Amino acid sequence: MTEQIYSEVPRKILQYKNKIQTALKIKLIVKGNIIEINGAPAEELVTRDIIEAIGMGFPIEQALDLKNEEFTFQKIPIKSIAHRKNLSQVRARVIGTQRRALKNIEFLSNCDIVLHDNFVGIIGHNEDVKRAAYAIKKLIGGSKHANVFMYLEEENAKQKAGIY
Repeated sequence: MTEQIYSEVPRKILQYKNKIQTALKIKLIVKGNIIEINGAPAEELVTRDIIEAIGMGFPIEQALDLKNEEFTFQKIPIKSIAHRKNLSQVRARVIGTQRRALKNIEFLSNCDIVLHDNFVGIIGHNEDVKRAAYAIKKLIGGSKHANVFMYLEEENAKQKAGIY
């Protein structure tokens, strides 16, 4: 089976082509910005997520975590959630002073998070990504940082107590 996808960073994909092909046992053909993926359907889906994650700025090691079924990738569009018109202010809220807000969310959710253009990318275990995505969406929507961090801390406490 062959699938074609568009990538804004074909050079990065070419740079990591051998690693991706070896890890997923697929064949990649890069023609300009179009990338052909040849392999089993399940591997093609994972490869698509990996290519998209690399395009957002995730390091190859974090992107390759997606080959593990327990890991997932989620892309959150800031424009569709933000109530404010000024997207640079919304991005600044997500990042926080000296990148502290983003680091706190990464730490509390145990996920890797990247902000690229008007999108936030998250890689982590399935349940962790759900919590991180909820927290990021609340921040984008205008919730206070303290409330978002408290939510994540409460979720962590529930998880440690075995409530999930």
